[in-house]
Amino acid sequence: MSKEQIIDIKHMCKNFGPTKALRDVDVSFYRGEIRGLVGENGSGKSTITSILAGMQKATSGEMFYKGQPWNPKNMVDAQRHGISMVLQEANTIPNCTVAENIFAGRFNEFTKFGLLDMKRVNREAQQMLDSFGISHIKATDNINKYGFEDRKLVEIVRCVSDETEVFVVDETTTALSLEGRQILYKLIHKLKDNNKSVIFISHDMDEILEQCTDLTVLRDGEIKGNLTREEMDAPDAVKRIRFLMVGREIGEAYYREDYDTSHQKEVALELQNISFGPIKNFSLTLHKGEIVGFGGLSGCGMHEIGRAAFGLEKLASGKVIREGKEITTPLQAINSGIGYISKNRDTEALILQGSIGDNIVLPSLPALNHMTFINPADEKKLSNGEIDNFRIKCNNGKQWVNTLSGGNKQKVSFSKWTAKGSDVIIMDCPTRGVDIGVKQFMYKVIADMKKEGKAIILISEELAELIGMVDKLIIMKDFEVTKEFMRSPDLKETDIIEYMI
Repeated sequence: MSKEQIIDIKHMCKNFGPTKALRDVDVSFYRGEIRGLVGENGSGKSTITSILAGMQKATSGEMFYKGQPWNPKNMVDAQRHGISMVLQEANTIPNCTVAENIFAGRFNEFTKFGLLDMKRVNREAQQMLDSFGISHIKATDNINKYGFEDRKLVEIVRCVSDETEVFVVDETTTALSLEGRQILYKLIHKLKDNNKSVIFISHDMDEILEQCTDLTVLRDGEIKGNLTREEMDAPDAVKRIRFLMVGREIGEAYYREDYDTSHQKEVALELQNISFGPIKNFSLTLHKGEIVGFGGLSGCGMHEIGRAAFGLEKLASGKVIREGKEITTPLQAINSGIGYISKNRDTEALILQGSIGDNIVLPSLPALNHMTFINPADEKKLSNGEIDNFRIKCNNGKQWVNTLSGGNKQKVSFSKWTAKGSDVIIMDCPTRGVDIGVKQFMYKVIADMKKEGKAIILISEELAELIGMVDKLIIMKDFEVTKEFMRSPDLKETDIIEYMI
């Protein structure tokens, strides 16, 4: 039985200045499917869906929705007609309530004789939250009360209603906990079963193969292949998909191939019985040339440990020591040679409205300062060197960071600390939301850092990444350490999971 087409895109092109983001793309989406979109960062996945959802306009081409020409004015207009999109980046309105975020742009539905019925807004928002299984979020609370993951769940609630016909998920699962992912998976399969259409963008190949019914692969703004469920189940499916994505064979050796856990005797960083919030008396000794990993479920405390090591958390007791000196602020940490790659890339790691060059050189400005003068040529030389080393895809260092793909943004996050020459780098989910090619590159960078004698704290929600990269793995649950593992070819995810749950 043939499927019913709901979206048809013909000859779509999109240019950003000289950059061709989409090149004559033809693609269709159907009812009752979860269509995966995969490709390297910058391949055009988000560009297609953002045009479809009213975020931006195509340079040329046509779109048809339910057989009629489709040209939405904006995202609100698209959602009103049944096409919703939840983004990878934070997209909630700060300093407003959860309910106000859920019904933003729709208050006219709750207004009578010019008066807004706020009680009804709050009541219906809470009913929606409860129906999604996220009753711990309260409609009347200020959105600022909630972390990034809970705010992402609020965005999902805002996007999906009984009128939703097409739901676009753009790298959203990277921001969600395990529980949040299960909520989203349940939702998209419910939409599929109700004959709606889901477009699912992800870099997690296991997730794509598990959740999607069909798959479209992009490379350099062009469609390179479409796979059915049967083709996705084939033994060589992953190899085939990767080849379509990058145009060449990618070896399986993403991670370190050695099992050498040796390191230098010299201590690079010490956390001495630190206590803050729910974390009590935590200690860690990190040596030069050592990679210590932290794993666990969201809310286990591992992210907070990373923040404390960089001086971002005020300690109730204990000390963070670097080369005999106490670290109490991020500025002290930076000046002592500590770098920090935040998991919240767009809000904490980068200045999105700044240039690539400015972001890269920012931590290095004191070193570039000569008698209160910073030579622009020195800045350019430093940033261009990192752009070349990290192969950041851009026109030049003056290009704004917010125009880059997720993987290239993450390369900027890395490169500002290598430019600074940081000897200790705290990496919190460093490969979140990047494609397999960039991941492979990042893993090589991390392995090279170990060989150079740099000390690394690697915090990750991906067990395969931790098993593949770290010398020592610390597992946390409920803000306490439950188990430590040393690097071993025999270590498996099943050995670890029981200490996380």
